[in-house]
Amino acid sequence: MLKLDKLSVTVGNFVLREVSLEVERGDYFVLLGASGAGKSVLLETLAGHHVPSNGTIRLDGRDVTHAPIQKRGLALVYQDRLLFPHLSVRANIGYGLRCRGLPRADMAARVRDVAAQVGATHLLARYPATLSGGEAQRVALARVLAISPLCLLLDEPLSSLDAGPRDDIRALLRDLNRMRNITCLHVTHDFEEALSLASRVAIMDNGRIRREGAPEDVFRDPRSEFEARMAGIRNFYRGTLRRSSGGEAEFVTGGLSFVVLTDAPPSEGYMMLAATDVIVSTERTETSARNCLKGTVLDIARGRHGIDVTVDVGVKITAVVTQRSVEKLSLERGRPIWASFKASAARWISA
Repeated sequence: MLKLDKLSVTVGNFVLREVSLEVERGDYFVLLGASGAGKSVLLETLAGHHVPSNGTIRLDGRDVTHAPIQKRGLALVYQDRLLFPHLSVRANIGYGLRCRGLPRADMAARVRDVAAQVGATHLLARYPATLSGGEAQRVALARVLAISPLCLLLDEPLSSLDAGPRDDIRALLRDLNRMRNITCLHVTHDFEEALSLASRVAIMDNGRIRREGAPEDVFRDPRSEFEARMAGIRNFYRGTLRRSSGGEAEFVTGGLSFVVLTDAPPSEGYMMLAATDVIVSTERTETSARNCLKGTVLDIARGRHGIDVTVDVGVKITAVVTQRSVEKLSLERGRPIWASFKASAARWISA
């Protein structure tokens, strides 16, 4: 449906380099990357705000690389919504229709229809200054849906919202895609946002697409430090794989030695470990975990999935525990603690 072939563009000192990807009809395609990776530049180029120096943009087989903005069939929703402050919500939603010369009665019916789709019917008589962040985002979505684009381009649509409205808009986007078959290309820096929405995902870094695939494949099997960081993995260590025997190897970092499961030859690289795979205890326990180190609690903080406990064992290692475990183990900063994990939990990534 939307096909980019070696698309390149220069904006100031930033260069988007030969980006190729395909978004199929009905996809919810999420482009994940850190700030400055080029995600917004890509969306703005697709929308017609930047002129490519090379490559093509095709939509349903039609070359729109140099087509006028209003004739592309792509609609961009910015992070800050950019609603017209002097127009009512009704007029904001109908703006694109009015520019296209739609008859007044048809325009009114279309505005009512898309307002209902996004749950904004009760907002039609209000003005942008009176809207909450979540309400403004609904209106911004309605405004682009009104012109029936072939693909929605969403630039960090959830990043400025509080938790409650963010969950509501995420559910709305999911509904628009899955129930109404609206194709979306959504950029974000948030791994969980990508995982909750994407049917396909690509990772962008420094103006290039580094990897593309199904979310479960990309996030469960990071192949680089950058991918692991994007997936929210806290425990990541650079070091040396020294020897391997029977599927086990010794990984050395910061003067410490760990056992990992890999047949890889000795080399430089990274050990990756999910915080949920680290067990903390007040005494060394007899378990099958091959890695068990004594350390000191550095920090205890509420995280996305529970309580993050950071332990200094010579290097910093983070475990995720429940509030009940914090209380049961009497965890506090400065307390001696054991941190352990199985060799099978550690992942080796070659540098």
